[in-house]
Amino acid sequence: MNPIHRRACLALAAGGALAALAAPGALAQSYPAKPITMVVPFPPGGPTDMVARLLAQKLSEQMGQPVVVDNKPGANGNIGGLQVSRAPADGHTLLYNTSSITLSPALYKSMQYDVLRDLAPVVLTAVVPLALVVNPAVPANNVQEFVAYAKANPGKLSYGSAGNGNVTHLAAYQFARAQGIEATHVPYRGSAPADVDLAAGQIQFMTDTINSVMAFVKDKRMKLLAVTTARRMSLFPDVPTLAETVMPGFEAGAWQGVMVPAGTPAAVVQRLNAEINKALQSADVRDKLAVQGAEPLGSTPEEYGTYVRKELAGWATVVKATGVTLE
Repeated sequence: MNPIHRRACLALAAGGALAALAAPGALAQSYPAKPITMVVPFPPGGPTDMVARLLAQKLSEQMGQPVVVDNKPGANGNIGGLQVSRAPADGHTLLYNTSSITLSPALYKSMQYDVLRDLAPVVLTAVVPLALVVNPAVPANNVQEFVAYAKANPGKLSYGSAGNGNVTHLAAYQFARAQGIEATHVPYRGSAPADVDLAAGQIQFMTDTINSVMAFVKDKRMKLLAVTTARRMSLFPDVPTLAETVMPGFEAGAWQGVMVPAGTPAAVVQRLNAEINKALQSADVRDKLAVQGAEPLGSTPEEYGTYVRKELAGWATVVKATGVTLE
């Protein structure tokens, strides 16, 4: 090889190496190249949808591309999860998931996708406490009175949930079982329709997310008896926790996060992570979350992945103890 040819080859090789080094940064800067679809696997108007839309609006402002919410309810979030798992791994399709994503593998006899294999964690976004609420016609004004009333009427009460195996189902199941209450579970396609039926008296009680029931409680279409946080909520300082009333040590919440199809470039995942963490730290988002009773979290992709694996193991134990299985 003559000296001129050799120098040209070295120059090309060096240029290629520099391009490879610069590629992740360049990719992150050029992303997003088109509107982003945020799949919410629950109905519009529900607790997950409310937080997702708040973040979608903020991300649209920050990233210069529309972030469009696409509601795909059904099968405890699995329909939306499956859709995202099969989407192009380019960062333009996001899954706004809840804790249900770690419940389903233990609940369902067969899954069409694998959470750890087919999805990649981006960030843990928020947690929303659950609340024990009853229809106003139920003659109980505190947890103890409700337990006494329910035990005096075995098999006559029904409770709703956002879906079979949803955290709103399992929390109510644990409460009823611990208190010796015989009640019928009525699953819905999300919290919103369940809340409407609870207010109308079609069902009698529910453990639902606080942001979903807050409006009903304020206009007295539901009675709020307790919350599932370890300590009382600042929004409802006079409302006790289940832990301090009838279930010592009990704590539950509906956490939320963002995932993308497995194989999404690391640079895109990091860009999404940075933008969502930025949105969660903004004063206007935090204020709006506080009004909903939601607590902003934030994490690295690695931290969220570790959290998901821990929750998968923990809920597998709970589900096995309850004996709940789904087709």
